[in-house]
Amino acid sequence: MATCSSAGCDKPVTSNLACPKCLQLGLPPAYFCTQTCFKSNYGSHKQVHSLAKQIIAAQGVQHQKTPPKDGVSCPVDAAEEVKLSLPYWAQNYEFTGSLRPALYSPKRTVPPNIRKPDYADHIAGVSESEQRDKSNHNSIRVYTSNELDGEYGLRHACKMGREVLDVAGKALRPGVTTDEIDRVVHEACIERQCYPSPLNYYNFPKSVCTSVNEVICHGIPDYREIQDGDIVNIDVTTYNLGGYHGDLNETFCVGNVDADGRKVVQTSFECLSAALALVKPGALYRDLGNAIHKVANANKCSVVRTYCGHGIGSLFHTIPNVPHYHKNKAKGTMKVGHVFTVEPMINLGKSGDVTWGDNWTAVTTDGQRSAQFEHTVLVTESGCEILTARDNEPVMKWNPDLINR
Repeated sequence: MATCSSAGCDKPVTSNLACPKCLQLGLPPAYFCTQTCFKSNYGSHKQVHSLAKQIIAAQGVQHQKTPPKDGVSCPVDAAEEVKLSLPYWAQNYEFTGSLRPALYSPKRTVPPNIRKPDYADHIAGVSESEQRDKSNHNSIRVYTSNELDGEYGLRHACKMGREVLDVAGKALRPGVTTDEIDRVVHEACIERQCYPSPLNYYNFPKSVCTSVNEVICHGIPDYREIQDGDIVNIDVTTYNLGGYHGDLNETFCVGNVDADGRKVVQTSFECLSAALALVKPGALYRDLGNAIHKVANANKCSVVRTYCGHGIGSLFHTIPNVPHYHKNKAKGTMKVGHVFTVEPMINLGKSGDVTWGDNWTAVTTDGQRSAQFEHTVLVTESGCEILTARDNEPVMKWNPDLINR
């Protein structure tokens, strides 16, 4: 078994967490035991990159027209069989379900006039502002009316996110690739002078998360075409000129989805609706999980425990943590001005999850399907305002016509 590439670390490598810069430069993959180890030792590891660049320059190949193969992406004009080939990490991977990844397109560019979050150009995609926040702040931020309602305030960021998700949802149909959905999302963000928040966040390579069938969350858009009968979650976050994030997602039924697929989609919607009904000043964050569990259990579905809702605003992810399962020990009491997401992930089968070798895509352990809906919400004097709500839908109402494609 290989050991970690960090100097002085002899822990075994149990995943395919490789340095992306090494792959970009065409170097042999440098594997690390954890993201934390990679980040803490990156300062010394990047000396390898400097040496490689010097060698490449000396050989006179620094202006090559095509970048070194990274094993996960290829140009949009590549042959179809190349696009649909497995990424390097998937060659001998044991998948839990029938879904298989394909290659994806090169990283999309962002114009210089678009305000970027601090991680956008970081080599490891690290949000240093989030790291500082974890170290220095223990209280949940209370947003003021000026921060919420300014021309480019938090409410605006959420409105932009809703518009972008609506555009992406209209583009979804059988035969469309999730890479095409990523293009639609990216361009819709830029048109609204927003940065697509997922792009380069801890090196996530795309502008949106697209999670198909057994994928729970963080699916990477690729060249695979959506099939008749798929369920597809599109998770959009926009970062506006004011420096605020707005986060939401919906799961769509594409074509002829069977009864179980439709059941898990509707159950996930109703789980979120039940949780939001509890949001008000004085409510405990931990109680939302009890409401979600009750709805999921009544429909013979399970709740994913690994991923939770989160505080959001000037930071993509911050406190409070909002678990979706019952009997959790989440800390905190809701107050007027708190802004956070609720995003229960509901599985048809077991609640367990495992992450693919791309270090992002979370899938069910039994290969059964998963669905999710998410809103960014504000605690108000009278209860809850859904900042990412559909037009004319201040309270969630199930309407299958809105998610059928």
